[in-house]
Amino acid sequence: MRTNRSRAAVGSALAAALVLGGCGAEIEPDAKASGEVTVKRCGEPVRYTVPERAVAYEGGSADKLFALGLTEHVHGYVMPPANPPVSESPWASEYAKVRMLSDDLLNKEVVVEAKSDFVVAGWNSGFKDERGITPEILDKLGIQSFMHTESCFNYPEYPEKVAPFEALYTDLERLGKIFRVEKKATEVVDALRKRVKEVEAQAPAGEPVSVFLYDSGTDQPFTAGNQVPPNDIIEKAGGRNVFDGLDERWTQVSWESVAEAEPEVVVILDYGDLPAEKKIGFLKKSPHTRALPAVKRNNFFVLDYNEGISGPRNIDGLEKFAAYVRELRG
Repeated sequence: MRTNRSRAAVGSALAAALVLGGCGAEIEPDAKASGEVTVKRCGEPVRYTVPERAVAYEGGSADKLFALGLTEHVHGYVMPPANPPVSESPWASEYAKVRMLSDDLLNKEVVVEAKSDFVVAGWNSGFKDERGITPEILDKLGIQSFMHTESCFNYPEYPEKVAPFEALYTDLERLGKIFRVEKKATEVVDALRKRVKEVEAQAPAGEPVSVFLYDSGTDQPFTAGNQVPPNDIIEKAGGRNVFDGLDERWTQVSWESVAEAEPEVVVILDYGDLPAEKKIGFLKKSPHTRALPAVKRNNFFVLDYNEGISGPRNIDGLEKFAAYVRELRG
């Protein structure tokens, strides 16, 4: 799940960021920031104190904190090289105020060295047993943690199943409670919901456009099931994810199933180490895909990594894809 992509909408995205996060403006806490508050971490109720040295893994985590005006509570971020440059973010000025701690995968050592008191990441995409960094491990070290609700679908300890956009809103509300900025969280969520409703109201009538999301893979394609943001982006724009019947997050399928679906559009998830141009080139040459309606008609839409993973930029991606679908339907 990664990105690079068209820069055309940076202006509108920045405007949206100003509305969402005040671009890091100081937010008055809604209540005294002392003591503890109970908030769910996936399905587990957890007691939190207000974090002062938060570490965010990837753009989705940092964007959620910045959108809530919490820059002063963020110590730094971990950003693997596959991610787009933070300079492309609507919150670029906020990234500049905090430290980049690592350009590798999230690990326990970087969190401990940063003296962090709070880590935000997803399950498998950040926290992972195999890498020795999980909420349970951090709990034992006295370091608080928070997981993206969207990723809780795969969390074995306390799973939680929430539709992707609702999971985004849930995260903002839960983070708002942890940091005692509930009022700001409500404003941000309300603004996002309004934008989604406006898109849905403009969706073309008739049969939804069939869409295949291509993340990566040559022997077998890696795509989006119904538990990740692109599924909601496609659906609310007036399309249908051809793999929306898969109760999965990011998952492998067969090229045969892609061919059988005959998608009218291919959404390319664009990220640094595997740019969209190379993926499109592969699809145009591969015997599995070159005869697909979408490929023959050159119907490719490039979705930025940070618009495809859980974060406020999901709604930017929705608006852009919706405009593409409306133009396609003419």
